[in-house]
Amino acid sequence: MVNKKIILFISFILLNLNFYAQQSATYTNSLVDYQKALTLYNNKQYLAAQSMFDKIKDDTDNEQLESDCSYYYANCAVRLNQQNADALIEDFVETYPTSTKRNTAFLDVADYYFDNAKYAYARKWYEKVDENSISRAERDKFSFNYGYSLYSTKDEKGAQKYLNRVVNSKEYGSEAKYYIGFMAYEGDDYDKANEYFEQVSDEEKYKEKLSYYQADLNFKLGNFEKAIALAKEQLPKSDANEKSELSKIIGESYFNLQKYAEAIPFLKDYKGKKGKWNNTDYYQLGYAYYKQNDFETAISEFNKIIGGNNSVAQNAYYHLGESYINLDKKQEALNAFRNASQMDFDLKIQEDAWLNYAKISYEIGNPYQSVPQVLTSYLNKYPKTAYKEEIESLLIDSYITSKNYQEALKLLEGKNSFENKVAFQKVAFYRGIEVYNETKYADAKRLFEKSLGEPRDAKFTARATYWKAETDYILGDYNDALVGFKQFQQQSEAASTPEFKNLDYNIAYTYFKQKSYAKSTEHFKTFIANKKEDKLRLNDAYLRLGDGYFVSSDYQNAINAYDKAIALNEIETDYAAFQKAMSYGYIGQNNSKIQELNSFIDKYTKSALRDDAMYELANSYVKSNQSSKAMAMYDRLNSEYKNSVFIPKSLLRQGLAYYNESQNEQALSKFKKVAKEYPSSEDAIQAVSTARLIYIDLGRVDEYAAWVKTLDYVNVTDADLDNTTYLAAEKQYLDNNTDNAIKQFNNYLSSFPNGIHALKSHFYIAQLYSKKALPENAQPHYEYVVNKPKSEFTEQSLVKLSETYLNASQWNKAIPLLKRLESEADYPQNITYAQSNLMNAYYQLSKYNEAEAYAEKVLASSKIDNKVKSDAQIIIARSAIKTNNETKAKSAYAEVEKIATGALAAEALFYNAYFKNKEGKYEASNTTIQKLAKDYSSYKYYSAKGLVVMAKNFYALKDAFQATYILESVINNFSEFDDVVTEAQAELKKIKTEEAKTNSSITTEN
Repeated sequence: MVNKKIILFISFILLNLNFYAQQSATYTNSLVDYQKALTLYNNKQYLAAQSMFDKIKDDTDNEQLESDCSYYYANCAVRLNQQNADALIEDFVETYPTSTKRNTAFLDVADYYFDNAKYAYARKWYEKVDENSISRAERDKFSFNYGYSLYSTKDEKGAQKYLNRVVNSKEYGSEAKYYIGFMAYEGDDYDKANEYFEQVSDEEKYKEKLSYYQADLNFKLGNFEKAIALAKEQLPKSDANEKSELSKIIGESYFNLQKYAEAIPFLKDYKGKKGKWNNTDYYQLGYAYYKQNDFETAISEFNKIIGGNNSVAQNAYYHLGESYINLDKKQEALNAFRNASQMDFDLKIQEDAWLNYAKISYEIGNPYQSVPQVLTSYLNKYPKTAYKEEIESLLIDSYITSKNYQEALKLLEGKNSFENKVAFQKVAFYRGIEVYNETKYADAKRLFEKSLGEPRDAKFTARATYWKAETDYILGDYNDALVGFKQFQQQSEAASTPEFKNLDYNIAYTYFKQKSYAKSTEHFKTFIANKKEDKLRLNDAYLRLGDGYFVSSDYQNAINAYDKAIALNEIETDYAAFQKAMSYGYIGQNNSKIQELNSFIDKYTKSALRDDAMYELANSYVKSNQSSKAMAMYDRLNSEYKNSVFIPKSLLRQGLAYYNESQNEQALSKFKKVAKEYPSSEDAIQAVSTARLIYIDLGRVDEYAAWVKTLDYVNVTDADLDNTTYLAAEKQYLDNNTDNAIKQFNNYLSSFPNGIHALKSHFYIAQLYSKKALPENAQPHYEYVVNKPKSEFTEQSLVKLSETYLNASQWNKAIPLLKRLESEADYPQNITYAQSNLMNAYYQLSKYNEAEAYAEKVLASSKIDNKVKSDAQIIIARSAIKTNNETKAKSAYAEVEKIATGALAAEALFYNAYFKNKEGKYEASNTTIQKLAKDYSSYKYYSAKGLVVMAKNFYALKDAFQATYILESVINNFSEFDDVVTEAQAELKKIKTEEAKTNSSITTEN
C-alpha cells in the first residue's frame, strides 16, 4: 500500500516538472524573439520589428514582456508615421500605468519628433513628460529640446524659461544663447540680443550666421559705421537674399549718416521683402536722389508711394512737391503739396506745404475747390503767418483770376475793406456777364445792379452801366435801357471800354423799339459812318435804317439804305430787296415795284418772303389793271404755298376782282372757299360780308340766309354786340391794362366762343398770360390759335406753345409744333428757332441721327449767332459720342471750343483733353485739363471728369502717385457725380492692383 502511494507521488512530481520545463522553454523562446525584434528596431527596420513585437505580445503570458512589446509596438507606429501612432502611445500609458517605460515613452516619442524637426509634435509630447522622473544626465537635453520646440512654435516666453536653464551647459549653452539672443532680436530688444550674440560670436558655427544679425543690430542701435563695416564684410559670402538685406542695411546706414551719394547704389541693390518694396524704401531712395538735385529720378521714386498716411509719406509728398517745382511741373506739385498739407505728423512741413499749395493754386488754378477758398482756408488756419500780407493780396486778385465768380461772390459778401469792395464790384460784373450769356436776363440785371452798388473802379462802373442797359433792352424795358445807354455815354471811362464801339448801334435800336424813328435813324447813321469794318452789324444797321425811313414814309431814303444792305450781301438781302420793291410802290412807281417783285420771285426761290412777294405782285397787277396777270399770280401763290398766311387773302382778293368785274358766280366761289376753309378769320368775315352784297344784288337773299346758317361763327343778329364786346377788351389790351384786358377777353370768349374775333381774342389773352409768366394759363389759348387755319397769329403762337412744351421737357409734344413752324414760318429767326430746338428735342429723346441732321441744318444758316452755332456743334458732338463716332465728335468739339463760353466751353475743353489722351498725347492732355481747372473751375462736372482723364495721363506717364491721388480726390470731393466717381473707383482699383505687385505698402481693398 505504501509503495503504491510513493509511486503515485513520484509520478505527480515528474508530471509537474515536465510542465514547468515546457513553460520555461516557451518563455525562453519569447525572450529570444524579443531580442531579435529589438535588433530590428535598433536597425530602424520598424515594420518588421513591429510585426514581431505584436506576435510576441500575443504569444506571451509574461506581463512585463507584454508591456515592453506594447511600448515598442507603439514606438514603431510613431516612426512609421502610422495614423494611430499617438493613440497607441496613449493606450500603452493607460494599459500599463506602472510601467517603468511610461515617462520614457513620452520622452522617446518627443525626441523622435524633435530629431525629425517636427517641433509642434515634439512640444505636444514634451508637455506630457514628468520632468522629475528624468535622470540628471538627460535633463539638459530635455530642457534644450523642449525650449527649442517652444521657440519653434512661437511660445517665446516658455522657450526662454527652458533655454535659460542650459545657458551654462557645455553641450547646449552656446546654442541656447544664440536662440535667446535671436528671440530678443526679433522682439526688438537689441541690447539683450547684442549681449547674447557677443557671447557666441567667436564660435565658428555661429560666426557666419551672426554676421547679418550683428550688422542689423548695430544699425538698429544707431551704430551706423559699425553696421556698414560688418555688412560689407559679410556681403561677399552671402546668397542673393541675404545680399539684398545687407545692401539695405548699408544703404540705410549711409542714408542716416547723410551720405546720400554712397547710399544710392546700396539702396538700389535691395530687392525688397518677397520681391516688393514698401513706401519707406521708395522714400529713402527718392530723398537720396533729391539731395543730389536729381529731381527727375527723385520723382520717379517718390511717386511710387501710394496711399501713405504717416510721417514718411508726408515727408515724401512734400519733397515730391519740391522736386516738381524745381522742374516747373506746377500741376503735379499742387497735388503733392496738397497731400502733404492734409497730414499733421510734422506741423512745420504741413504749414510749408499749405503755403506752397495756396500759392500754386493762385498761379495755375485749382480743380478741387475755388482759389479764393484755398487762400481763405490758409489764412484761417494760419492767421499769424509771416506771409499774411502776400496771401491777402493774392486772395483779392484771385476773386477775378479764378473766374469762379459765383463762389467768389459768396466769399466777398460782407467784406468791407476797400480792396474787397473793388473786387466785389468786378466779380459781380463778371458773374453778371456769365448769367447774361446763359440767357438768365433778370438774374443778370440784379448782378449788374450789385456791381453798380460798389462804384469803386470807374471803368467797371461804366461797363456795368452798359450791360444793365443791354439787359433792360432784352427784357423789353426800353425806357430804362435808353437811360442806361445815355448814362454810359456820359461816363469818363466809357470810350476806353470794349462796349463803346457799338453804343450808337444799341441806342439806335432802342429808339427804333420806342418808334422814335427820327432819333433811331440819326444813331444808325452815326454808327454806319464809324464802323465800316464790322460788315455783319453794318449790314443790319442799313436794314434798320431803311426800316426807319420806311415807317416814316421816307421811301427814297429807304430804297437807298436797302440798296446798301443788298450790296453788302451779308444778311437778309431778300428782306432788303422785298422792302425796296414795296417802297417803289409807295412812291407811285408801280412798274418799278412790279419789276422788283418779279426779280425777287425768280432770285430768292427759298426766301420766306417769296409768298409775300407773289401776293404783293398780284395786288400790283390788279392796281395796274392787268387782271389776267393778277389772277395768274394769285393762282400761282395758292398752288405753290398752300399753307401761306396769304392764301385766304389771295382768295378774297380774287373774289373781289371777280366781283368788280361782275363775274358774280366766280366771286361767290372764292368767297365761299374762304368762309369754309378759314372760319372765324377776318378774311372769312369780309368774304361773307361781300358775298351778302352779291346775293342781295342777285336777289337771292334766301340762298344767302341758308348758306350763312352753315357757318357757326356768323350770327348776323349778334354782330354788333360781338364787335362792341371785343373792342372793349382790345382797348384795355392797347392801353397795357393787363389784368383788365384778361378779364375782358375772358368775358368776350365766354359770350362769343365762336365769335367774329375769337381767334384774335385767344391770341391776345395768351400773350397777356405769357407776359404775367403764367404759361399754363396761356397754353390752351395758343393751342386754339394753332389748331385753326393759318393766320397772322399762327407763327407766334407756334413759337410760344412749343416754348411751353420745351420748358416742361415735353419733347414729343414740342416736336410736331416745331416741325410745323420750320415749314410755315415767315420770319427766318423762327425757322432757326424751330431747327435749333428740334435738334435738342431729338437729342433728349436719344434720336441722335435726327438731332445731328437738324444741327447741320442750323449750321447751314448764315444768320445765326455764336451761341446757336456752339449749341449746334455741341449736339453734333454729343450725338457722335453717343453713337461712338469719335472722329466726328472730335471735329465738332474743336469747333465748339472756338466760339463757346461757360459750360459749353468747359465741355469742349474736357473733350479736347479726352481725345488727346486717346491719341497718347498725355502731357498735352494735362495742359488742356489745367486750363479747364483754371478758367472753368465753377463747372464742377467737367472739372471732375477732366481729373479722371488727368489721372489716366499721369499713370501712362508712370507717375502712380499723381494718378492715385487725383482719383482719390475725385472720389472724396465729387460725390454728387455718381458716374464720375464710379469711373474713378474702377481706375483706382486697377492702378492699385498693378502697383501692389511691387509695393507691399499698397492695399487694394476699397
